Amino acid sequence: MRSLLVLKGLTYAPTGGLVAAATTSLPEQIGGPRNWDYRYCWLRDATFALLSLLRAGYREEAKGWREWLLRAVAGSPAQMQIMYGVRGERRLDEVEIPWLSGYEKSAPVRIGNAASKQFQLDVYGEVLATMFEADCAGIKMQEPDWALMVHLMKFLESNWHKPDEGIWEVRGGRKNFTHSKMMAWVAFDCAVKLVEECGCAAGEHHGRWRKAREQIHAEVCERGYNSKRKAFTQFYGSDALDASLLTMPLVGFLPATDERVRNTIHAIERELMEDGFVLRYRPEEYGVDGLPGGEGVFIPCSFWLVACWHLLDRKKEARELFDRLLDVRSDLGLLSEEYDPREKRQLGNFPQAFSHVALLAAARILNGEQEAVALE
Repeated sequence: MRSLLVLKGLTYAPTGGLVAAATTSLPEQIGGPRNWDYRYCWLRDATFALLSLLRAGYREEAKGWREWLLRAVAGSPAQMQIMYGVRGERRLDEVEIPWLSGYEKSAPVRIGNAASKQFQLDVYGEVLATMFEADCAGIKMQEPDWALMVHLMKFLESNWHKPDEGIWEVRGGRKNFTHSKMMAWVAFDCAVKLVEECGCAAGEHHGRWRKAREQIHAEVCERGYNSKRKAFTQFYGSDALDASLLTMPLVGFLPATDERVRNTIHAIERELMEDGFVLRYRPEEYGVDGLPGGEGVFIPCSFWLVACWHLLDRKKEARELFDRLLDVRSDLGLLSEEYDPREKRQLGNFPQAFSHVALLAAARILNGEQEAVALE
């Protein structure tokens, strides 16, 4: 209930826009430069949050978000941004404020976010999954929704094969991130299901979308899996692990029991866990994000591991990790983006929608409500 209240509290009532967090420049490492402005509406975070609200029965919030989405992305899909202001603003120029010393001297303090200009493939999968889930919940697609979906899928058909900046918004150059390609598959999968199961008025595109879905699945399995590492890796041809791939069984791409997925989970356990929690990746080893310094363990990734362990029938370990994660919440039950297990303090912007969404999803899986949780 507290996590649902956080998501509601992060919603801007006049427009339905939902911000990723309520703060700017709270550091991911005390004294470090990884300080970002999160007071904006990421399509990814907003779709995650609205899926949680929708599954908890909050239909009006889901309707409000869909209306916000239609207004925000109006126009060409090629111009769709991965984030907007709460009123749908597109210009979110990032500037540094040199006269502020920062939280515990963690500089720079930033206003705005340059990630608004990035290309991130996974957003299309998250948006389409929300449309599908809303339709299944009785919030039926209308003509503007169908038109938007067709435009988005037409753009994705021509662009899914391109490299992007990925879910972690790297600033070290675009790559063929395995998670991004997987989420492009989710977009086509949900578009196909909207035609086949929900009667979406886009049947003439059905055959092409099915073909693209099959093509992406085959490519990810061939190029995203590193047989020497025995794991799906961060990007095609990479040796690096990435905890975003814990979502592979959660979005229905492959089951948790698939040998390749099981191997990936085991590899992440061995190499990306610190003090019982999960890192996103190891930036100091591969430099993929183009930024100096380190960061804490990533709270949503740790909740994804909870879900994966439960799906692998490692239910005792899953529950124990879930309880450890609950223990790091503040006295008001709030979570930031990251955590320092050695200093026992939260890191990053606060409260963080992404973390509370992951908590809700893990709780539902532990409660046996569903086998897999799309996107969360």
